[in-house]
Amino acid sequence: MPASVAYLFDRITVNPRQCGDRPCIRGMRIRVIDILELLAAGLSFEQILEELPDLEIDDLKAALLYFSPIMGV
Repeated sequence: MPASVAYLFDRITVNPRQCGDRPCIRGMRIRVIDILELLAAGLSFEQILEELPDLEIDDLKAALLYFSPIMGV
């Protein structure tokens, strides 16, 4: 796994006491699935970053990478 991909995966956190043990971004209460749902609804990366200013572009990339093996991509 390239170092840049490993760095992105480090942005995903899972805490049993936070968000029902669902994967979140950097310990915040922003779930990976929330980002994916916004993308599926047609929002661009830029729009999501405006709506959720605590996020960074690499957080969005991490969310996509996190679910890509699950989805068989």
